[in-house]
Amino acid sequence: MTEPALPFLPDGTVYGTLLNFRREAALWTARAAEAPYKGAPRAPVLYIKTANTFSAAGTAIARPANAPEVEVGASLGLVMGDFKDFWPVPSADRSMSAMYSGANDHLPGVAGCVLLNDLSLPHASYYRPPVKYRNLDGFLGVGPHVRPLSAVGDLSALALTVRINGDLRQTVDLATLVRDAATLLAEVNAFMTLRPGDILMLGTDCLDDGTRPRARLGDRIEISAPGFEPLVNTLIQEAP
Repeated sequence: MTEPALPFLPDGTVYGTLLNFRREAALWTARAAEAPYKGAPRAPVLYIKTANTFSAAGTAIARPANAPEVEVGASLGLVMGDFKDFWPVPSADRSMSAMYSGANDHLPGVAGCVLLNDLSLPHASYYRPPVKYRNLDGFLGVGPHVRPLSAVGDLSALALTVRINGDLRQTVDLATLVRDAATLLAEVNAFMTLRPGDILMLGTDCLDDGTRPRARLGDRIEISAPGFEPLVNTLIQEAP
């Protein structure tokens, strides 16, 4: 009898992307013209989620005692590498050739996709958010498995949903990306090398008022998308 596969966790660096949804980019266009930037960014704006932030699917995430609310950022991550590195137990009816058939050639070097919950503490500084707000222990929920590109299909047709305690709080439509997956990947590859195991997030969207869904102590957060096993984490109190 085969042992059940352990939940997936990244084996490289996870890069987040800012301002990659049209709604949020439009809200921040005027501010981008102010000092010190004096213009909208011309290349992707990236940040890093460090290894201490990784939380496996199904685990509890500790919320700091001095932070009553946590912002939820649903995202899809492009996982770099060879898909065989992320598929735990190939079976007779899911051969490697079947997984690769129809893969997206316009996403070179990408093994597949994974759901992510990019948590952060509410903060006023968007362009230069201190690490202490984004990179707290456990503040990146990671989907249970990497899904091969051939199974995902057209990423622009995909929509992610955010539910908190079962209530639908947000729908993230990947058709509204500023840079679609192929464009973002190409522009990032132009100035840095993404290695096997690295993950590039397509970005997180905001609500109509510019905020993100917020969760509180005890809340159950679920990120889901068609064809993906849901990513579920629960917020608990940080140990004293």
